[in-house]
Amino acid sequence: MADKVGIGVIGAGGIAYRRTIPGMLKAKNCKLAAVMDPVDIERIAAEFKVPGYTTEAELLADPGVEAVYIASPVSIHLKQIKMAAKAGKHILCEKPLTLNRKQAEEAVAACREAKVVLQEGYMMKFHGAHQKIKEMIDEGRLGKLVYLRAQLSCWYPKIEGAWRQDPKTGGGGSLMDMGTHLIDLLEYFGGPVRRIVALTGRLVQEYKSEDAATTMLEFKSGAQATIDTFFCIPDEASRTRLEIYGSQGSILAEGTIGQSSAGKVQGIVGLGDAGYDATQSKDVARRFETLPFPKINPYTAECEYFADCVLAGRPVEINGPKNAIHIMDLAEKAYRSYKEKKILS
Repeated sequence: MADKVGIGVIGAGGIAYRRTIPGMLKAKNCKLAAVMDPVDIERIAAEFKVPGYTTEAELLADPGVEAVYIASPVSIHLKQIKMAAKAGKHILCEKPLTLNRKQAEEAVAACREAKVVLQEGYMMKFHGAHQKIKEMIDEGRLGKLVYLRAQLSCWYPKIEGAWRQDPKTGGGGSLMDMGTHLIDLLEYFGGPVRRIVALTGRLVQEYKSEDAATTMLEFKSGAQATIDTFFCIPDEASRTRLEIYGSQGSILAEGTIGQSSAGKVQGIVGLGDAGYDATQSKDVARRFETLPFPKINPYTAECEYFADCVLAGRPVEINGPKNAIHIMDLAEKAYRSYKEKKILS
């Protein structure tokens, strides 16, 4: 059995070029086999010293390509997933998997029929800090989870031809692009979502997709959460905070949400047994401690996990087909909740 999976990249510009391919090259069980993009492919192929193609069909016909990583506009994900599945190629596809739940179900069915691995690219669960936080929650060190908050904003002005700025090509704006990332991450910590409601709007940027979204979640455990995602807040003005509160303490992180392996995490645990403080003094000293975590490139870890599943012939448990449909379902309910002005289960 081969010890590396040959991966062809469909949509080799953008996030693939900046993050995923560099991460993939560090993965112990992955080999970059080819790249495909309709723009500037000669330069990209030369830089990574692999064959370059301008069409999916050419890349899928390359005998060195055993699997594909799809990082194209969302509107063509379904077509490319079906093409790859028909060609017998295993698939790691960027999020969101498709434009809507119906398409996601089609994509999953195509991969099931072709008996190929399908994994979605919600890579933040692979971040070392988030794995550390998950471990602490599972150990019960925060007590019963009460409230979670996740923040991801950026300045994303109008750009001619930007597919994320039109729902027809991106499926939605800040909620679909960034909000689904955080819904997925908070479910990793808090378990299944029971109810969801959202506010969306176009506050600053002049394009068709929403540039503002605040989403509220209620988990089956009863814990609550908010997610704020904006395309209209300057990057320097947002600290991308992650906050998790429980009955016995809390964990506060900055800079772990995003595309890097960095950030800082502080926590305080072992509380919740004191009596009621009637003075409610907020000047009390807080004994937060810095929590160390392994520096893991989430893109490298994501690719290694995908390749492990391919090589071992085992189902994808992290970001697999069932989760892809589930997250798309929650996203559609979030959008619908705003239109219908009600909380949806």
